[in-house]
Amino acid sequence: MARKTECYVDTSGFIAFLDKSDSYHALYRRLFSEPPPLVTSGLVIEEGHGWFLRRYDQKRAVQFLAFIEVLPGLTIEAFDTDGLVRASRIVKKYGDQKLTLADAHGLAIMQARRSTACWSTDRHLGLAGVPLAI
Repeated sequence: MARKTECYVDTSGFIAFLDKSDSYHALYRRLFSEPPPLVTSGLVIEEGHGWFLRRYDQKRAVQFLAFIEVLPGLTIEAFDTDGLVRASRIVKKYGDQKLTLADAHGLAIMQARRSTACWSTDRHLGLAGVPLAI
């Protein structure tokens, strides 16, 4: 059997899976039922935790972190000095688009790892918007 292609997961992908009120919940429930190897950014984890904390409460934010800890096959790329340099370069290159630093770091990770699949409900990280050839 062929190895599944690694996939980058953006904050919106995690939210869509974990928040039953999300309009993409059913799709992401199917995607996470048999996920390929996954990669994400430390900034995505921070954004997700903050989103559940602000939208719901501390309990839901901690549940998000617990989910991340037990998700099999998930690699979390640290946001360090090198990550800042690479993400800043992307933000500047695409200054006409509203990319957050987390979005840009995700694109840098995808570029470095040659990932072509991205689980995101954000249009600029999917097939439309910023090209993956950064």
